[in-house]
Amino acid sequence: MSKLYRTGNLTNISEFFLLGLSDDPELQPVLFTLFLSMYLVTVLGNLLIILAVTSDPHLHTPMYFFLSNLSLADIGFISTTVPRMTVNIQTHSKVISYVGCLTQMSVFIFFGCMDDMLLTVMAYDRFVAICHPLHYQVIMNLRLCCFLVLVSSIFSILESQVHNLIVLQVACFKDVEISNFFCDPSQLLKLACSDTLTNNIVMCFLGAIFGFLPLSGIFFSYYKILSSIRRVPTSGGMYKAFSTCGSHLSAVCLLYGTGIGVYFSSAVSQSPGKDAVASVVYTVVMPMLNPFIYSLRNRDIKRAMWRFCSKTIKPQSLCHPFGLQMGK
Repeated sequence: MSKLYRTGNLTNISEFFLLGLSDDPELQPVLFTLFLSMYLVTVLGNLLIILAVTSDPHLHTPMYFFLSNLSLADIGFISTTVPRMTVNIQTHSKVISYVGCLTQMSVFIFFGCMDDMLLTVMAYDRFVAICHPLHYQVIMNLRLCCFLVLVSSIFSILESQVHNLIVLQVACFKDVEISNFFCDPSQLLKLACSDTLTNNIVMCFLGAIFGFLPLSGIFFSYYKILSSIRRVPTSGGMYKAFSTCGSHLSAVCLLYGTGIGVYFSSAVSQSPGKDAVASVVYTVVMPMLNPFIYSLRNRDIKRAMWRFCSKTIKPQSLCHPFGLQMGK
């Protein structure tokens, strides 16, 4: 069916074809099992963090408020791509409607930008906690925390809708086959039969604003944090300050490291298949690793998970085989 679309320039497109990662029939069950498992691990891990934070009064602090919102964004981020991919593998169908493609792209960009913005907000929270500890409760009040999350959401919606408008300007396509497992905006622009130089410039400008500016905020926050830590006289105080930032720094390096890696691999590589494989790291692996980063490196989260497990699962001995060790 897709071959009928390959000749000539196309207008009034009603559907696209997601080529996925491989056409090999023998690999389809493996890909289905692998991605379904990664999706379930991601959703369950992030849900456990959200439930642990909301159920434990000790975690009703700004840092864990932002963490629960980050977990929610990760669930939405991975849910825009993997479920559709697994359904396509199971039904042996690669078709996605034009409206469905634009919707998936918008939601994907929204949650990706939310991840970016929330990590920036969390860096500011750590800056206030370490550099202004005596005024932390006054500065990071509930009203400010909700305002920061709201602003992050507004900026994320703005970026996703601007990307939508850019793609909607394309009235003619030379093909309908997208060399990926989701509707990547850069892939859609590559299918345009008209000159997309202006659109690409606008997308690069958006990437600079919504990528570089939050990263600059994170760097500035940690510059101030490092300057403050250097004035701490005891090694114990320095270790405590570093330990509170360790999980956040790991998540930042993971997000920007994989994102920049995928961007440069797409720019250098001319193979659509390699681009699709590289995007798996950014869209699937990163949301899956975040719960492990924050739970394994955070003693408070492990305590809260233990309490939640003890309250939820009866008898309590069912929790012990997982080997959770509570620190004092």
